[in-house]
Amino acid sequence: MKDKLHIFKTPEELADQFAAELMNQIANFSGKAFHLAISGGKTPDSLFSFLAKKYADSPLWKKVNFWWVDERMVLPTLPESNFGNAQKLLFAQISVPMENIHRIKGENDPEAEALSYSLQVQKDLKTLHGWPVFDLILLGMGDDGHTASIFPDQMELLRSEMICAVATHPESGQKRVTLTGKVINNASRVCFLVTGSGKSRRFAEIREDQKMAVFLPAACIQPINGDLHWYIDESVLNEPRNPNFDTWET
Repeated sequence: MKDKLHIFKTPEELADQFAAELMNQIANFSGKAFHLAISGGKTPDSLFSFLAKKYADSPLWKKVNFWWVDERMVLPTLPESNFGNAQKLLFAQISVPMENIHRIKGENDPEAEALSYSLQVQKDLKTLHGWPVFDLILLGMGDDGHTASIFPDQMELLRSEMICAVATHPESGQKRVTLTGKVINNASRVCFLVTGSGKSRRFAEIREDQKMAVFLPAACIQPINGDLHWYIDESVLNEPRNPNFDTWET
């Protein structure tokens, strides 16, 4: 499988164009419920703003079920909450049924919430090879190469037999609940949204340095049955392109 790379001039252009592609994918989806797992961060926040601005009145929201890739274990009213940001930037602006929003409850005990959320995912999603199948998972990538809340010092979460697990931020010690690698790699489509020159080094290592890439969680996301797309702005791309990527400009 080849990764598909989409390059945009600015983060704003990326968010605008991806918003249009997302709505088109939902519109063309033949199932009754479209299960979308979202992440936190600056790039998703920008995407949420474009979605709210351009598609607030779309009837398509009724078929979208929102899930979270990961969540910081904090109150939903705090600025650190991924749910809180999505609620402010997107959900409060669109007509989405409340029962379609499946948040990780950051105010709960991490271990108990990881189990509870796993059971919710297992109950509501179809399965393939014994694992739940998200129709689309949106991921970011940290400067250290982490994705979801799977950090380089916790690579075992990529191989975990749990749907959700508790992760610990390596610097702050903050607890998080995250989808594990086997769930992410079982999705129908995975899209990385990556912007900023701070991501250049890790992105280049993923593309060009196989010895280094094995230590980077983001490099280990390779859907076994689905498609993998990277959406980046030009500041991320500072090295020659790898012919193993199927690349086109947008």
